[in-house]
Amino acid sequence: MNTHANGAPSSNGTTGPRTDLIGADPTDRVDAEPIYTGDVDTGKTVVVCGAGGFIGGHLVADLLRQGYDQVRAVDIKPPNQWFQKFPQADNRSLDLREKENCYAALEGADQVYNLAADMGGMGFIENNKALCMLSVRINTHLLMAARDMDIGRYFYSSSACVYNQELQSTADVEPLSEEDAYPALAEDGYGWEKLFSERMCRHFREDFDVTTRVARYHNVYGPFGTYDGGREKAPAALTRKAVEAKLSGDHSITIWGDGTQTRSFMYVDDCVDGTQRIMHSDITDPINLGSDELVTINQLVDVIEKAVEVDLGREYDLTKPQGVDGRNSDNTKIQQELSWEPPTKLRDGMEVTAEWIEDQIRRHREEETTSRFAVAH
Repeated sequence: MNTHANGAPSSNGTTGPRTDLIGADPTDRVDAEPIYTGDVDTGKTVVVCGAGGFIGGHLVADLLRQGYDQVRAVDIKPPNQWFQKFPQADNRSLDLREKENCYAALEGADQVYNLAADMGGMGFIENNKALCMLSVRINTHLLMAARDMDIGRYFYSSSACVYNQELQSTADVEPLSEEDAYPALAEDGYGWEKLFSERMCRHFREDFDVTTRVARYHNVYGPFGTYDGGREKAPAALTRKAVEAKLSGDHSITIWGDGTQTRSFMYVDDCVDGTQRIMHSDITDPINLGSDELVTINQLVDVIEKAVEVDLGREYDLTKPQGVDGRNSDNTKIQQELSWEPPTKLRDGMEVTAEWIEDQIRRHREEETTSRFAVAH
């Protein structure tokens, strides 16, 4: 593997993901050096909504690494079903679709990161549009609580799914700049909810002086995320299939679509870093947070094959949800505003991700379990 514990340059000259952040012991992960190294007031109380989810768990860990006195982690799931749980945090199970729970979650808080949503990969959001739309209740009630409780800063995690679908009709897609969300033709269901919630953030900022920040995430992947059960996204789903094919001896996988669709994928550490950079910036309008390394799904499988060390036969299922033909992040604005963009190369991030997923699958098989929650992590 080319990565190093401190994120030092890998053998190919890039900065590899840090392997000290994915150990089995949560305390070791919190004792590591933080990803975000900007100046912060650690006397603040910070709330992470959606803390039991993939990105939320990584964000809670990094806030704890920075030494915040109070990190409140909130999720609808019971804590024993969270991807990452840290005893150093104030862990609460609350349904943030309900208004009173949002007020309870934000009581005494100074900063709020809203990553909470009912969502998943393409298979989930294509078949659960109403559920995705109902996430609007979470952001609306949290914004109301933020206004009434005079919260200092409020971050909302939006998505590249807000972008006009007519601009994503070819695999050879032009990178999507922030202005391309309008005229609006967002992805049905999930994308429209995200776009509406962006507008809510804008108007609460303009009308009620709530300091809001909005990032449009582009296809985040990495360890400590879902890789089975129907909500997983393409990198995790394809890695799981590759590992299962390797372990079974049947070296073939099924790819949704024809493999020519294009995407860019952002490693989760870059997402955590960028999220906090945006939170503490003066950027008031929604901004892209994603890699601009565009690959086809077939090329993604090439990367996964190398990471898993298996050669796969490929079958294509054109009946499955595929999403838009092409999507890539235009990082001009984030480079101008922050002099930064997500640095991790796909091949480096997938090495770490694939190793983690394979380890999870092997452990589950050894213990004759099927649920990722059945093995302590």
